[in-house]
Amino acid sequence: MNRLLRTGFLTGLSAIGGVGVGLAVAQSPALDPALVAPHIYRVALENDKVRVLEVTDRNGETPPLHSHPDRVVVFLSPCAWMVTNDDSTHMESYKFGEVLWAGRETHGGQTSTVIQECRILEIELKPPG
Repeated sequence: MNRLLRTGFLTGLSAIGGVGVGLAVAQSPALDPALVAPHIYRVALENDKVRVLEVTDRNGETPPLHSHPDRVVVFLSPCAWMVTNDDSTHMESYKFGEVLWAGRETHGGQTSTVIQECRILEIELKPPG
């Protein structure tokens, strides 16, 4: 999540409303987070326009390799975790209600270093069709 771009709440909502139509891409079931890590990801809502994942990130969990399309991320609780880059370690933290845009990514296999349990909604937009 260290590649998330901070945005304002209204900016995030406008992305949901129209800017990002067609951003979600069908993914392989082998990389679908809700299928490979149901202890972390739960489908809260899915229809032909959007899929909403409820994420519960707990310290010490290791999700398998999985993929995310571009998405809007909404924090349902205060969240903080440690991020290790090539040359440093730092803490990232987010407030309840904070909204971010997250680009598509494939990741997994790293054990979570969450300071406190973190609850998040990830909103994936589906292409029209």
